[in-house]
Amino acid sequence: MKELNAAPKKSWGQLLVVSSLIFGMFFGSGNLIFPVHLGQMAGSNWFLAALGFAISGSLFPLLAILAVVVTKSDGLLDLARPVGKHAAAIFLILVHLTIGPFFATPRTAATAYEMAVQPFIPKHWSTLGMLLFTGLFFAVTYLAATHQQHLLKIVGKYLNVGFLTLLAIVFIVAFLKPMGNLSQAPTATYQANATIGGLLEGYNTLDAVALLALSVTLIHAIRGLGYEGRELTKLTAKAGIISISLEVLIYFGLVLLGALSMSQLKLSANGGTALSQIVGHYFSSVGTLLLGALVTLGVLTTAIGLVSSFAQDFHKLFPKVSYRAWLRVTTILSFLVANAGLDTIITWSLPVLMLMYPLALALIGLSLTVSKRPYAGTIYKVTMAFTIIPAVLDMLNSAPAMISQFTPIHTALGIYHQYLPFASLGLGWLVPTLIGFGIGFAWGAFHDASQAASLPERDR
Repeated sequence: MKELNAAPKKSWGQLLVVSSLIFGMFFGSGNLIFPVHLGQMAGSNWFLAALGFAISGSLFPLLAILAVVVTKSDGLLDLARPVGKHAAAIFLILVHLTIGPFFATPRTAATAYEMAVQPFIPKHWSTLGMLLFTGLFFAVTYLAATHQQHLLKIVGKYLNVGFLTLLAIVFIVAFLKPMGNLSQAPTATYQANATIGGLLEGYNTLDAVALLALSVTLIHAIRGLGYEGRELTKLTAKAGIISISLEVLIYFGLVLLGALSMSQLKLSANGGTALSQIVGHYFSSVGTLLLGALVTLGVLTTAIGLVSSFAQDFHKLFPKVSYRAWLRVTTILSFLVANAGLDTIITWSLPVLMLMYPLALALIGLSLTVSKRPYAGTIYKVTMAFTIIPAVLDMLNSAPAMISQFTPIHTALGIYHQYLPFASLGLGWLVPTLIGFGIGFAWGAFHDASQAASLPERDR
């Protein structure tokens, strides 16, 4: 009886540790700065905007985790394989370059530097300061990622505790003494379509895309605890729900924080500036130090997960190159890109995520609905083919003016926005994806039925 009673206690402890691992792997710089800025833009419509942000920033990542669990995939390559071997490899490379050395991973270090170091050094030392800080940041990230057996302990037990403690202090002080009321008028985008605006703003977190890739590290860590099969599935699903629920609470708190700040602050250029001003309002000279520590702890957990996942998946795709070699590639590239600066990284990431999100969401939906059907490959291929065209158009629409205003592209975008439902809102991929799914399902079912009918009666 003692052994039976001990098991649930152990399981609860491991559930909380795995929940912390999931949370720490994708809650980084974007998850802090974008909701605060969203709150400032949404004003009195903050709740509807926060709801949209929670859908794309929390529900979509949870569905990504469940997609990996349901399909029993050992990573993104397995998950996308029904689309085709080469297509899956291309998708894996695009995802990892997006959440890895081209955008998300450098953004972690660049954000930490601008909010934790730059305020304390003279402007003429900024370039050297960035170089030294990002070098140290990625050295720590590399060392943590080379010790995979300790990753669960590092991310789940230590870094998250410090991050959540600091964030809780900010919330308690800010909500006990709010900066103002919630009567501020929203900006034009959030007057009529606050929920959709919040949903698209949530794309900036890159979490739904990231979780498809980070699942590799997650599954390896859980297996290291001794879980396999159905037990692994159950633990992952429960831990995902817990971590996502916590994230939703934080998102609503950050959006509310931004909305309340508009009584005393002007609309900031970005969420990093907004958060810095809000914390500075409450904590004066100590505020910048507190904010810098909070951001650095948060983004470091994300960076560790991103570089580990990149190295694991690329080693699987190109096995002749070792895990550590790929780890060095992604950390060095991330270091170089980070030194381009946060503004440059954010500017060029928007078009890419407008391409990647529709493809990722289509893949997640397919994995959760038809992955076990005998003709799943047909549905996957047709659905993704219908998704990629509007996704490319959304990417071009979000590109810098030198690209989006090029006459042939500008003309094509005008037709796209005029005739395709929801295209003007940034969701033009939705209807084509559903049509592709329907066509693929009908085509696959008909082909499967035709094959069954052609078999001899004894083989049916």
